[in-house]
Amino acid sequence: MLPVILSFIIGYALIVFEHPLKLDKSVPALLMGSVCWALLSLSGLELFDAHHNPGEMGEILLHHIGKTAEILVFLIGAMTIVELIDLHKGFSVITDRIKTRSKTKMLWLIAILAFFLSATLDNLASTIVLVSLLRRLVPNKKERLWFVSLAVIAANAGGAWSPIGDVTTTMLWIGERVSTLGLITHLVLPSVACVLVPVFIASRLKPFRGEITGMVTGYDESDQKKLLSSHIMLFAGVGGLVFVPIFKTLTHLPPYVGMMFSLGVVWLVSEYIHPEEDFDESKRHLYSAHHALSRIELSSIIFFLGILMAVASLESLGLLREAAEWMDHVLPNQDVVVMLLGAFSALIDNVPLVAASMGMYTAEIDAKLWHFIAYAAGTGGSMLIIGSAAGVAAMGMERIDFIWYLKNIAWLALLGFLAGAAVFLLMQNFVF
Repeated sequence: MLPVILSFIIGYALIVFEHPLKLDKSVPALLMGSVCWALLSLSGLELFDAHHNPGEMGEILLHHIGKTAEILVFLIGAMTIVELIDLHKGFSVITDRIKTRSKTKMLWLIAILAFFLSATLDNLASTIVLVSLLRRLVPNKKERLWFVSLAVIAANAGGAWSPIGDVTTTMLWIGERVSTLGLITHLVLPSVACVLVPVFIASRLKPFRGEITGMVTGYDESDQKKLLSSHIMLFAGVGGLVFVPIFKTLTHLPPYVGMMFSLGVVWLVSEYIHPEEDFDESKRHLYSAHHALSRIELSSIIFFLGILMAVASLESLGLLREAAEWMDHVLPNQDVVVMLLGAFSALIDNVPLVAASMGMYTAEIDAKLWHFIAYAAGTGGSMLIIGSAAGVAAMGMERIDFIWYLKNIAWLALLGFLAGAAVFLLMQNFVF
């Protein structure tokens, strides 16, 4: 048992320090996942299935790889649809409507857009879209960093109340810990509070006073000219993503089946649509699903494969259940445990934290515990720029300094996190 735990700790440390080591986190994730299971196989230790009953290695491994594959297939489908929308410049239909020069108005517009865009797409995709938009709307980088940072907070808050808005909420949804309706009704108001408080406070700070410096009224025609297919692909893609929860409700099939259907429909539309008036068939590959597939972040998919299988190895040993019992004994208040999980998600990737919590607790679907975990893990990462996929994407695109974010933005994200948590707990006590 000890070698498995040590392998997990070493692998996790390598993931946490990926930037100083200049090592892609997918590498230690893959090694950690495979080594942990190899050690389990060689050790001959007793393993436990999903119901905490002793089971055979082959059956348990097949169960975990199946559950992991559900998440990965879902993510690949969602990423491909988002890339198809982007190839056809579908997002320009939304972003081209923003014309204001006021910093305060721009902040509110970006926050609202990030909040709802991330709930429909996901927080990572919406952040990438918004950073690209802000580069055109806010030419001054010092000013732009503030807008980008608040967009990260809003994107993470928006992703927390949607089953397709964040990897962790998707995991909880696919794992049948939360339902679509339950997630929305319990978390939409806490998520609104999480973004409303920091944006309201920030709008009164000096960086958001006055007008945007050097704002360009028009866009680069070659870069932002909408295509004939822009509107159709935007509505087809977003409609396809929104239809996934509806498909699950109607058919009672796992979410990845609905994502397969939506991807098939959007792909079909992309095959027969003409992006330009004088469309040359030689250009079709530029707007095809094959091109979209080549643009998705496969390294992230590989990372999730490794980390989820590594966590599954600890679950099979029964360690996660023992850890939950220990924490319940040391910290009798489960809300405090979940709040700490949210704080840790700013330091440690929230995917393995949520994966671990799913193996630790056995609460029924739509229990208060799962909704609070979805909120805490989804929004807690905003407190550090490295604490969420949206933050890491913004950091990479805009070269945001870790210390600058810690000094200027972390306290705003913390206030938002605490405000949303307070709203959630009040709702649980007086509404639900």
